[in-house]
Amino acid sequence: MRIDAVSIFPDYLDALDLSLIGRARREGIIDLRVHDLRAHTHDRHRTVDDTPYGGGAGMVMTPQPWQEALTAVLGSASEDTGPAPLLVVPGPGGAPFTQAMAHELAARPWLAFACGRYEGIDERVYEWAAERMEVRVVSLGDYVLNGGEVAVLAMVEAIGRLLPGVVGNAGSLVEESHEGGLLEYPVYTKPAVWDDRAVPEVLLGGNHAAIAAWRHEQRLARTAARRPDLLAGAATLTGTDGVEALHHATATPADAGEIVTLQTACWAQMVARPELWWGAPAETVAEVREGLDAWTTHTYRAEGRLVASVRVRRAPDDPATWQIGRLMVAPDMQGRGLGRALLAHAEAMAPADVTRCWLNAAEVPRLMRFYRRRGYRIVGPGEGPGTVDLVRTLRTSEPG
Repeated sequence: MRIDAVSIFPDYLDALDLSLIGRARREGIIDLRVHDLRAHTHDRHRTVDDTPYGGGAGMVMTPQPWQEALTAVLGSASEDTGPAPLLVVPGPGGAPFTQAMAHELAARPWLAFACGRYEGIDERVYEWAAERMEVRVVSLGDYVLNGGEVAVLAMVEAIGRLLPGVVGNAGSLVEESHEGGLLEYPVYTKPAVWDDRAVPEVLLGGNHAAIAAWRHEQRLARTAARRPDLLAGAATLTGTDGVEALHHATATPADAGEIVTLQTACWAQMVARPELWWGAPAETVAEVREGLDAWTTHTYRAEGRLVASVRVRRAPDDPATWQIGRLMVAPDMQGRGLGRALLAHAEAMAPADVTRCWLNAAEVPRLMRFYRRRGYRIVGPGEGPGTVDLVRTLRTSEPG
């Protein structure tokens, strides 16, 4: 991902050289470029502000430096970024920045941030920029900061950590506060007893189903106590056993980043050790986008968050076969029947002249039981080590 940030205090953003975002920059996952707005001034004082028309307190940032700075950013477009970035302007009068928006922005190939100061940027800059790129004003919350730099630090970290390869354990991305519309559950580590306070017994017993249920209850209780405003939206997510309550759409190239994140979370262990797998889970954003041409990929969202995906197509070498691939449900949404509903939805999309469904899966007992109960049978080894091809007959072809 390419990110540009324009500020009169470029050193303010040096913190983005630290921790996971800094490592992502060094590894080439994030191409972050910080620009000094004052470099585009032409007077000895490097002036970027002036008094407001109509009177009032404070100063307003003048249009000319912003025009030159943003023109320079646009002039550095490449084949990878596309012709123009999405320009994000932090400001208290903008749309609230949420986890769902972070996911949306993480799927963009190129973002630019304009860090305003003083009383803000001359309104004509927004108009000029909107003629050349998409512009969005975004707010961190209902309060006022001295400038946009603090907001950019927060947004770049929230967005950047969703990119594949930035966070080591991708599974953690789907169990955090605001994922699924709820706050995160309490967490504990060693020792089991500290200051006469014991870790909840359920976490020590090794019963993963009981642990998952306890954590979900804790998320609901914590959200009710701290953020009851979130519960109305969360009820839709946690109460569904099928895809009907989710927003269904056909994937576009803009969804590729989120699809990779979902893949990584679903197959975290195999992605961590790709030598044990033939590479299917470890797709890059570019490979996902290429796959959109060969398959029809369907996405399912809850409150804007991608929680499930599957892709389908008529087999290129056998028109009577309907191929199903990449059936994925976010780990925190599993165990509610969503995978079963997703498979049924994929099968229902098969054209009337298709006689069977085909899919490939890892040959592990849990998956084999799941597919056998739904009428699938193994027809042979799969392309990758440890996988098998499975087929389910939908209807018998009529004799010609």
